[in-house]
Amino acid sequence: MTFALILKKHKYELLLFGLMQHLFMGMLLADLEIYRNIFWPINMIILGFTSFGIYLEHNKKRIFILRVLVLTICATPLLARVIGFSSSLMIYLSISYVLFFIYVFYEIFLFLVKPSYINKDVIVASGCGYFLLIEIATFTQQTIYTFQPLAYTGLDTSHPTATYIDFVYFSSITLTSIGFGDILPNMHYSKLLTALIGIAGQFYSVILVGILISKFTAQNNK
Repeated sequence: MTFALILKKHKYELLLFGLMQHLFMGMLLADLEIYRNIFWPINMIILGFTSFGIYLEHNKKRIFILRVLVLTICATPLLARVIGFSSSLMIYLSISYVLFFIYVFYEIFLFLVKPSYINKDVIVASGCGYFLLIEIATFTQQTIYTFQPLAYTGLDTSHPTATYIDFVYFSSITLTSIGFGDILPNMHYSKLLTALIGIAGQFYSVILVGILISKFTAQNNK
């Protein structure tokens, strides 16, 4: 079986793996320098590769857009080695990641609302959608933080990777409405963004439950 066939058959499982290793690889590594210098380039390549599966059956224009976005995000580790973690790089990194994850989320959401049945792909794609929301929230907030470091309090700013991990954590607990209060928005715009992220998480959950119930009902009525 060729890579293309594997990617096509298991596209949602592979994308879910790509998202999870990108978001949570840090919990397996104590050394943040190893994470940044070795695992960051690897997990970006994995994430870029696994995202192609959901666009294999689309037209060349949409695949070309995905290729440009994947190339953009995969270039960030190399740029970090060349120019360091400057404000310009962090803005480029954060915005390019947001655009990439929004593009992938859009395709996942279209898939979830189309078929009138529930199978393994629908369930796994639902998980992908949630992790994509965490990615979008993480890098949107990181963009704001790059422009205004006082927008959030409680972040670990000792290392760029530590700050990123804190944003993953903060985005996750905001989307799930847990909210421990150890990291807080400190400006009016970061407060409103945090509120919007929390609403988006609840909205996605409600819409997802509705979609799954309607699919299950339609499938049973056939």
